[in-house]
Amino acid sequence: MVVVSDEIPDESTADHVDPLGDPYLRTRFALPARPGTFLRRERLIEHLDQALRTPLTMVNGAAGAGKTLLVADWAAGIGQPVAWLTLDPALKSPGMFWAHLLQALRTRGVPVADDLRCPANGVSRTLLTRLAAQLGDSGRDVTVVLDEYDRVSSPELSEQLEFVLHHAGPGLRLVIVTRTEPLLPLHRYRAAGTMTEIRNAELAFTPEETVALLELHGLRLPVHAADALVSRTRGWAAGLRLCALAAGQQPDPEGYLKEFEAGHSTVADFLLAEVLKRQPPATQDLLLRVSVLERFCVGLANELTGRTDAEPILAGLHRENAFVEDLGHTWYRLHPLFREILRAHLRERLADLEPELHLRAARWLGRSGLLPEVLAHGAAAGEWDFTAGALVDDLAIGQLFTGLRSDELTELFSGMGPGTTSPAADLVRAARDLSQCDLDQALAHLQHAEEQLAADDSRPAAAQLSCALLQALAARLAGSPRRAEHAVRTARELEGEVPAHLLDKHPELPALLLTHLGSTRLWAGRFDAARDALGTVADTTAGAATALPREESLEHLALIDYLDGWPTRAERKAVAALTETERFSLPQASASALGHLVLAAVAVDRGELTEAEELLDQAGGHEARDPVTAAGRSIATAHLLLARGKARAALTAAEAAVTADVASPWERSHAALVASAAHLAEGRPREAAEVLEPVADRQPTCAVGAARAHLAAGDPDTALELLDVVGTEERTGPALLVRATLLRAQAANTAGDAATVRRLLARALTEARRERLRLPFLEAGAWAGPYLATAPLRGLAAGWLMPGTAVDEPAPLLVEHLSGRERDVLQRLAQMMSTEDIAADLYVSVNTVKTHLKSVYRKLAVNRRNDAVRRARELHLL
Repeated sequence: MVVVSDEIPDESTADHVDPLGDPYLRTRFALPARPGTFLRRERLIEHLDQALRTPLTMVNGAAGAGKTLLVADWAAGIGQPVAWLTLDPALKSPGMFWAHLLQALRTRGVPVADDLRCPANGVSRTLLTRLAAQLGDSGRDVTVVLDEYDRVSSPELSEQLEFVLHHAGPGLRLVIVTRTEPLLPLHRYRAAGTMTEIRNAELAFTPEETVALLELHGLRLPVHAADALVSRTRGWAAGLRLCALAAGQQPDPEGYLKEFEAGHSTVADFLLAEVLKRQPPATQDLLLRVSVLERFCVGLANELTGRTDAEPILAGLHRENAFVEDLGHTWYRLHPLFREILRAHLRERLADLEPELHLRAARWLGRSGLLPEVLAHGAAAGEWDFTAGALVDDLAIGQLFTGLRSDELTELFSGMGPGTTSPAADLVRAARDLSQCDLDQALAHLQHAEEQLAADDSRPAAAQLSCALLQALAARLAGSPRRAEHAVRTARELEGEVPAHLLDKHPELPALLLTHLGSTRLWAGRFDAARDALGTVADTTAGAATALPREESLEHLALIDYLDGWPTRAERKAVAALTETERFSLPQASASALGHLVLAAVAVDRGELTEAEELLDQAGGHEARDPVTAAGRSIATAHLLLARGKARAALTAAEAAVTADVASPWERSHAALVASAAHLAEGRPREAAEVLEPVADRQPTCAVGAARAHLAAGDPDTALELLDVVGTEERTGPALLVRATLLRAQAANTAGDAATVRRLLARALTEARRERLRLPFLEAGAWAGPYLATAPLRGLAAGWLMPGTAVDEPAPLLVEHLSGRERDVLQRLAQMMSTEDIAADLYVSVNTVKTHLKSVYRKLAVNRRNDAVRRARELHLL
């Protein structure tokens, strides 16, 4: 059974390694301890026993209704292992919720595969499918109880939870403890009779239970008097307990209970005020001060009071059930209602004290290494210099760009006003501006920070290293390779001055630096140097912290492969990049558009224009973060428009301004290529050749484009001279070689050399078939049609270039072998399974299945499911 709570694991699980890296968070995973005054109510326990027979149980009641302790008491007595997790606002995103739930399962010994990674701000369908399968097939019943589920407001999360519950089958039971109706399809469970419900009316204490509860507090009250008390409090558990605590300090407890009336406000307000006033001054002072904290330990409480007596006071309050909950490992928290009222009292009585308390808490937590809490309390105190300094000193400024905490940190620092003038504050402002691509404003803040750091004799290395990171990103956005190289050199020199544990703690920093460097090298046309930097990042295995730099590096490597004429290599890297976002559940807003743009450009070369348009639409929602992405968008858009015969629109797309400090040779070359193709499309071959003259001798792609123009102008000799230099470079890929070979064949056709035409066409078809390159043959024109209609060229073109063509020859051999997972997909394809069914059966996402299908189609040289199955049987793959 899995129960979700806000408690710390017990001692038996204390040695468990928390992947979230914070023992403070382990308090969510243990069953809450029942106080000595807790009353076990058998009627509710018997009702809860039905949870063992239904997949879904909901305990729904108001705050203080006794829901959590009831379920904890039941869970402790059923004789089955229980995983417990209490939700709070920190778990508002689906990714954080599932990360904690996976940890709750592991903490309680529920077998969950180690390779199920903890996502951060989201979760993929693959993870849900695998988790459901493991819970359903674990060989023992698993019950999940989610406490304070009312703090979950995400429809997406509720949908994911329903998916896991449904697909896990009878092996999983879910118990939800909540103040409100969860966003689940409860009507279906109710209609099917597969849901257990305990609501407010049933949670309310009866007079007999009230008498028993008061006796546990040392009070005696007749049943008829208890009946009146229940009527006035509506059997509210927290109200009754508070009433008992208040009465216990009265000279006439029974008279107090008989005369008690809900005052001018709510029962909770009145009783909590009474409890607070009855405490000794030192206890009142402690409670008021710790009310600024979500959770606190003895040391932190002593820090806020300036005394050393927090331990006995907190232990006593917990024993008295005075709304101080013991989380274990010396950590406590106040009952949420009690805390809320205490904070109101604090603001009324000591209005100026709250900011000071937040600052004290931030400094104490900073010494304990709890950076998120440090930043939250520093911001609450309004101490922005301190808060920005904490972020920079921890070397955590790169987290503004990793997609994991970017939104959270941006929102936290949104309250920082212009009056904060420290170097750290300017660095944070610059980072925030750069994350929004506001380069001019960011550079102004960076310059100010650098000037202040230069005047600081201490010259803090962490701040200087953070500044170098931001300068590298600014150089990338500006398209300035020289500035990026300088920033990275500076960063490497500073790394030796920063404590090693900080560098180890933040692997995202070197990954971001190399990604920015690689992007600017790519922009400058230094492809080999770019590969060195980007490949280092792509090969890292540091997990979610470097997922976004890995994604961007893979996307840039994919673009290099595309520019070199290797579409399949480019496709593989682009798909791998996109799966990084899915794998670690990064928010889609953090993803780059470059991967989609590369896939769109590859689709154009393959003649898949509808798919290319869809990919461009997907990339359209992302702002171009740097010149490389802007140029990639221009290339993909212009090539699609050319393929659709819209030469003027393509020319406009290619001429779209790409802002950069220096020009990119490949960006200029591709703009010239589009212009040349537009002239050709409108019957101006001379102008088409002239456009490429300045760049034809520098770029093989432009040499092929120029050769095409000269051939159209009736100058085959110049065309062949240009083509002689193509292919001499090792990195020249098949997309370029196919076009060059087709142009040679066209020249041979003009010369009347049919044998050479057939030989060259056969070579082009063989090379193009591996990559499914259709567009070069469409660009070649009608002259090739008669040749392609004859054997054996017809057989080479059948099934991929000319799908409707009958093939007289035996099916060609498989050029590239299928991977194991591709064979798995193919086998299920032969069983007439849908894409969704295949994904569920293999425990992968639908997008992953689609990627495998595309690869299978390419390797089998087919375009449809039925053709893939038929070809696979011909090749004895099935």
